[in-house]
Amino acid sequence: MTDPILVAKKDAAEFYLLPQMANRHGVITGATGTGKTVTLQRLAENFSSRGVPVFMADIKGDLTGISQPGSMTGKIGERMTMLGMADVKFEGSPVTLWDVFGKQGHPLRATVSEMGPLLMSRILQLNDTQEGVLTIAFKVADESGWLLIDLKDLQSLLQFVGENADEFTTKYGNVSKASIGAIQRGLLQLEQQGAEQFFGEPAVKLEDFIQTLSGRGVLNILAADDLINSPKLYSTFLLWLLSELFEMLPEAGDLEKPKLVFFFDEAHLLFNDAPPSLVEKIELVVRLIRSKGVGVYFVTQSPADIPDKVLAQLGNRVQHALRAYTPKEQEAVRVAAQSFRENPKLDTVKTITELGVGEVLISTLDEKGVPTIVEKAFVVPPVSQIGPITPDVRAQLISSSLVAGQYEQTVDRESAFEILSQKAQERAAAAAEAKSVADAEKEAEKQAKAERAAARAPDTFAESITKSVVRSASSSIGRSIGTQIVRGVLGGIFGGGRKSKSSWF
Repeated sequence: MTDPILVAKKDAAEFYLLPQMANRHGVITGATGTGKTVTLQRLAENFSSRGVPVFMADIKGDLTGISQPGSMTGKIGERMTMLGMADVKFEGSPVTLWDVFGKQGHPLRATVSEMGPLLMSRILQLNDTQEGVLTIAFKVADESGWLLIDLKDLQSLLQFVGENADEFTTKYGNVSKASIGAIQRGLLQLEQQGAEQFFGEPAVKLEDFIQTLSGRGVLNILAADDLINSPKLYSTFLLWLLSELFEMLPEAGDLEKPKLVFFFDEAHLLFNDAPPSLVEKIELVVRLIRSKGVGVYFVTQSPADIPDKVLAQLGNRVQHALRAYTPKEQEAVRVAAQSFRENPKLDTVKTITELGVGEVLISTLDEKGVPTIVEKAFVVPPVSQIGPITPDVRAQLISSSLVAGQYEQTVDRESAFEILSQKAQERAAAAAEAKSVADAEKEAEKQAKAERAAARAPDTFAESITKSVVRSASSSIGRSIGTQIVRGVLGGIFGGGRKSKSSWF
């Protein structure tokens, strides 16, 4: 059997985490500055020394020291001496450094297709209607055989779906342009946060997280000090990673030690504003992934940050100090105390508020999987360096890691963006050709009309002259006749009178 992990001590009492129970998950809670990160480091290096790989996010930027030996100096030396461990051997652990932005470690990427519509909706903070439209877009891509690799693929797909909204509304359900616009705005914001560096290829191979070196588990450290500024991207990425591990790994049953241990720091971000469907997915993954040999450890301020159904799956618990100045904080303390198996000799609620730095309440699972009663103790300090490494050491670790050179060069193969761009070019070319044909036909008709007009020109001229002569003659005749009629009338009036008068005389 694998040796148990010494987590904490008090006088002669020692408190261990059993590796065969480590895949029953756990939680490390406590207020800021009470020592949660040191506890995490202690557990991680001990998993490594037993051949168990670990994945953990480095939010504060100080976990990289786990790669270097510690020393009996300062508070570490004082605590080791107090616990009767002055002869401890200090050493570092093998690490692989990762960074979504590719600055402080190997680039860590995933494709849009791998993330899927549910998790993409979480990242983009979409409502139910918008999530439905995004799901339709993914369906269109799947049926068309279009790969969704990076953000420009998804942007092109959404534009295509928007332009053909009537067709897809008839086939799949309502596709509103307002929802398309909201998703595209979300993608723009995500791009401005630097997420375009995360979505792409080569995507990370999950087996690269499950490696050993000289019998020691490799510690995969994700630089998250910048990533945490995009909390939805951070939490959703870690959830995606956990889900992918669940899908990839075969059933393992009860093992003497986990295949991988996964630490989820700032775990409350995973559940903040999470829709019920997502919480159900998290609960399902946490409940079932232990059968794949993976242990999940949530690190957060209070057990109240974690939904009850998820908290119930976390058998190994380490509680650092909590402060209770407000009614809400007092309630959080009571929740934390109630999450432990009661110790009649210990006032758990009171003790939680009185714990010093590095002092904890601890309860782990025994050989039968039953939680031990809660006890108060001091966390045993790590044997590795506490605090960050120098930039030179970081660069050396990156260049010599097991995955050096595998992810640095991006790949941009044909996917939805290229296919839809080609289709757009073909449509534009077809439209241009159709316009050219139409313009040519108009020009030909115009030319033919001009030719017909020119062919009729002489006859028209003669006819015009004839009509002019006739009009002139008719006008002269008309005027002559008219004059004669007038004269006749006047003559009849005057001339007749004279004739009458002449005849009278």
